[in-house]
Amino acid sequence: MSGAGGKLIMGMNEVKVKNFVVAGGLSAFVATVYVYTMKAVGGTDELQAAVETFEREKATKAQAPTST
Repeated sequence: MSGAGGKLIMGMNEVKVKNFVVAGGLSAFVATVYVYTMKAVGGTDELQAAVETFEREKATKAQAPTST
């Protein structure tokens, strides 16, 4: 690379190019972590399935006539 005052890409100096490279790397890392997390959270949720089953059973019991 050329000196601190050298032009590299479309009139940008070396410092700006390095900043863009770092920003791109960080953005790629954040996007990867976001996608991984959304896939992990969006998977099968056993707790949610259990809550839905419980709610169905509760609704069925509430509709059944009580004989007293």
